[in-house]
Amino acid sequence: MLNTQRSLSELPRMSAASQVERAVLEEEFNWLLKEEVHSVLKQLQDVLKEASRRFSMPTPGLESQQKQENFILGSSTMDQVKGVLTLQGEALTQADINLKVAKSSQVLHFQFREDKLWKLQQIQDARNHVNQALQLLGSHDESYRFKTGAEVNKLMDAVMLQLTRARNRLTTPASMTLPELATSGLMKMFTPPMPGDVMVNFFINLSKLCLTVYQLHVLPSNTMKNYKPAGSSVLHNPGAMFELNNNRFEVSHVHKVECVVPWLNDTLVFFTISLQLCQQLKDKISVFSSFWNYRPF
Repeated sequence: MLNTQRSLSELPRMSAASQVERAVLEEEFNWLLKEEVHSVLKQLQDVLKEASRRFSMPTPGLESQQKQENFILGSSTMDQVKGVLTLQGEALTQADINLKVAKSSQVLHFQFREDKLWKLQQIQDARNHVNQALQLLGSHDESYRFKTGAEVNKLMDAVMLQLTRARNRLTTPASMTLPELATSGLMKMFTPPMPGDVMVNFFINLSKLCLTVYQLHVLPSNTMKNYKPAGSSVLHNPGAMFELNNNRFEVSHVHKVECVVPWLNDTLVFFTISLQLCQQLKDKISVFSSFWNYRPF
């Protein structure tokens, strides 16, 4: 009986302690919503503005212009393809390519026509996603009062979605079929014109600017080879076949050369930092939400 009375007498004190703990948590959570969330939003904006600035590459003193950068393609171990690419923001403004033909010692030389430039859609898309993330962050200035954790999580999810899409555009080049490559506007960029048995493709892979050159040969109509058209791919291998204008072709040689673009590497680092900041804020809100369920999260 005494034990029962003692345990009953302790209930009010336990309840009071629980109420104090709940009040402390409530105060800490309100501080999180009022102060820390805006601190994180400011950090995110600062990091993503740096990422956006890398994409535009402004020249000091000339904010409206973008700096041109030259990148050398080729390697000491493979000299079939060499070249110099000029990158200005999201656009290739010049490409100077030398191709050593596989069956002879002949060297073919191509360069962009002076009136042409080639937009790299991957960079353009990634930049647009970064700007959309910045717009989301800018829609809540320091005077805005977040009311629930769910509201913060919704914003973080929306920002993370844009950042993930931006990163994926740089890490995952688009797949293309060989007929799509053959009829691409890129094939009309060069002077002298590309011969019918050569195709090229440019793409971004992580922080690298890549050039792929395909050499083709026509499959005779009486060939004994089993014709099987190749599907869509980032990189097609020798032996891949396709049909165009009633002719069947086979890829005989593939040459891939690449160069590192340092500012693309910077942007990928900025994406990682930003995604971590978003997730850390979501984790903090999750800790509070696990303590009580009555508040709408």
